[in-house]
Amino acid sequence: MALTDERPTGKVLDPELRERLIRESQTPWRGLRRALWFALFASAGLGLFTMLFRLSAGSAVDLGDVGIQGGALVLFASLLWFDRSRSRD
Repeated sequence: MALTDERPTGKVLDPELRERLIRESQTPWRGLRRALWFALFASAGLGLFTMLFRLSAGSAVDLGDVGIQGGALVLFASLLWFDRSRSRD
C-alpha cells in the first residue's frame, strides 16, 4: 500500500503529525543510524588523537594505522553529513 494524500473517511490526523509520520516512513531508523555514525566518528577521532599523541611523545606509530584512523574519521564524518535532515524544521 503506497502512501498517498487521500484521507480515510474515519479519523482525521493532525496535519503536522501526519507530515512527520510520512517523513519518518520515508527515512526509517534515521535517529538510530545517526547515533551509530556519531559513535563511530567519535571512536575514530579518539583513536586518531591517541595515535597522534603517542607520535608526539616519541613512540613509534605505524603510518598505515594513522592512515586507517584518518580514513575512518573522514568516512564517518561524511556519513554524518550526507545523512543529515535537508529540511529546515
